[in-house]
Parts: sequence; structure tokens; C-alpha cells
Amino acid sequence: MKQLKLPAVFMRGGTSNAVVFNQKDLPQDRALWDEIFLAAIGSPDPNGRQLDGMGGGVSSLSKVCVVGPSTRPDADIDYTFAQVQVKEAKVDYGANCGNMSSAMGPFAIDEGMVKVSGREALVRIHNTNTKKIIHALFSVDEGLAAVDGDLAIPGVSGTGSPVKLEFRDPGGATTGKLLPTGNVVDTLDVPGLGKIRASLVDAANATVWINAKDIGLTGTELPEQLDADAAVMQKLSAIRIAGSVAMGIAANAEEAAKKKSIPFIGFVSPVQDAKLLSGETISANDVDLTGRVISNGQTHRALPLTVSLCMAVASRLEGSVVNEVLRKGLQAEAPVRIGMPSGILTVAATVQQNGGVWHAEQGAFYRTQRRMFEGQVLVRASRVPGVVASGKQKAA
Repeated sequence: MKQLKLPAVFMRGGTSNAVVFNQKDLPQDRALWDEIFLAAIGSPDPNGRQLDGMGGGVSSLSKVCVVGPSTRPDADIDYTFAQVQVKEAKVDYGANCGNMSSAMGPFAIDEGMVKVSGREALVRIHNTNTKKIIHALFSVDEGLAAVDGDLAIPGVSGTGSPVKLEFRDPGGATTGKLLPTGNVVDTLDVPGLGKIRASLVDAANATVWINAKDIGLTGTELPEQLDADAAVMQKLSAIRIAGSVAMGIAANAEEAAKKKSIPFIGFVSPVQDAKLLSGETISANDVDLTGRVISNGQTHRALPLTVSLCMAVASRLEGSVVNEVLRKGLQAEAPVRIGMPSGILTVAATVQQNGGVWHAEQGAFYRTQRRMFEGQVLVRASRVPGVVASGKQKAA
């Protein structure tokens, strides 16, 4: 069979890459989206490389975004994020990607979906995965989203034009509650491990937070070291599964094991010197806490942006596992500097306690983005029989 052509854009948002579609160029029947996304990205690939598609073999490079007209009056566009599993024929819509969120406003401007005048743009984004609103503020250069600038972000070479992302009311993005169990700290009964203290926090994306020392880690381990340690990864997977059930995301362990993208699991440790992926070393004096995150069964090379926001929120919850390792004396409104494998990520989080109830008002950070390719992505017609039958796309 021939191949099908679908209009698409390949973009970098923060430390992630994704194929981005305008919703109008996809079938109206969303049941057909999965087969398109899997074929375009190159999944499933038992070799884990996705050489027959646009993916890069790791979770941060195996993503699809769809942008369409807003279905809410308080937003300019709808944005749907799809995490494509690398080795499995599965597309997950259970979470948002904060890094790719930084590219959605610029995509909308460049596509003419949102009109702008002047040199600055504000695009209000409705993320359909979490039902949350994100404000993207960025510069415009001759009617298009600016790409040149002085902002450097860890994990991305060079500099770019900053995009400020403001996540409004990020609590309860997955479960409807900032603290799904009602507790700042829970004790999970994990099969094979016993009792593990964890903070189960749902801000921008639900995450299970533990202290690195509780599973025999220093907290400064690099991704390759962690991924190669089957025993540690199994421990983290078991804790994540127990946390998922405790948060009400999954009904039981079997269901939790199948939901690979949510919740995330991360471990934190106090400020300390740490070697980076680049070989450089960051000083304990330059960070406020140290963190690592597992994303879809792999150690993230930087930090998922929504999860870093969750970490910053959790650090402000008195008594939480994350708060316990936060640099002492840090002012309540000060941004949190997180030491991670690619460098230092700074996140601002406004958290208040009213009547004994914690509330996350907003979180903000800066990213850069760039449109790298635009045209048509080709997928084998044999991989998308449902789309072929619909007759919407053109054959190559």
C-alpha cells in the first residue's frame, strides 16, 4: 500500500520534542488518532529506537500534540497531549507535558489560529488532559513567535527566546485534589519492600515523592546508572504502583501497572554537589533541593516540567517528604532551584494554607521553543487502516 500524508510540524518545547498537528488535519473520529500517532512516531519498537518514525527512543522524544479551537471561554486554544509508548502499541492521554506546553502558544500564533499585534503575545491554553488553564507569554517577531533570545535552559544547547508559562490553579490535575489522600505524608505498604513514607501530590501532574535514602540512594545518581540498576527500578515501580492505588488513580495493582505515564514517581534529597550529564558539577550552594524523576519506566534526563512544578508545590507543603529536604530558611515566595541530571531548574510556586487546607494558586517557569520542521509526515497506509477507510488523508 502507499503512504498517507498528514500536515504536521516538528517542534522542540523545553527539553522535549513532538510531532504537532492542527486538529483540523486529523480525523474527527478520535478513535483513529492512536493508529496515526503510533505510525508517525514509530511505535511499537521492541528495539526501543523508533528508527522507522519520528520518535527518539526515550519518553521525552516520543510525543504528539494536537492544537485546536478552544472549547472554553477562558482559553484561546485547546491542547491535547499524547504520550506514545516506545516499545508498546499504546498512546496515553492521562497526563500533560509541561515542556511541550511551551510550544503550543507559538504554534497557534504561527498557524494563524490566534491573532496577535505588537511584539508580545499572551495565549491562554486549555490542556484537555488535565482540564487546566496555562498562560503562555512570549515575544513576537514580525508576526511569528520569536526564537532568538538569551535564555539558556539545562539540557538544551544554545539560547532562545523565553516563554513564560503560568499554570493556573494546578492542584488536582489528575485526581481533582492537591492531596488525593488528604495527607501531606502517607505510609505505603509496598509488596517486597514494606513500609515506605511518601508524599502523594497532584499538582500539574500527579506524582509519588519519596526520599532517596529510603531506597538506598544518594539522590545524585545519573539516568544511565539508575536505568541499568534493575533492582532499584523495580523498587521504584512497586512504590509507584502502590502510590497510584492510594491516590485513587488505579483500582488495584494490576491496573496501576498498565497506567505507565501517571502517576510519576520521583525521589528527592538535600542540597549536595552533583555531577551532571555534561560531566560538569553543580554546587550544593546553587540549589535548594535535589531531585530525580522516572517517566514511563525511564529516568528522565532532565525533569518533566509539570512534575518539577509538582515538586516545587510539594516543597512548600510543611512536613512533606519534599519539604523535609528543602534548603532551610528559604523564603515562602522565593523560587525553588532544583538540582537535576541536566543542571538546575528554577520553578516558582505559590501555595497557601487556609483553614488547614492546602491550595496551590499557581506555578510558573521559563522555557524556550522552536519550530524545526513543517510539512507533511508520512505514515504507512497499512499501519492506519481505519484512517484509509475514512478517506480523509491523501496518499503519497
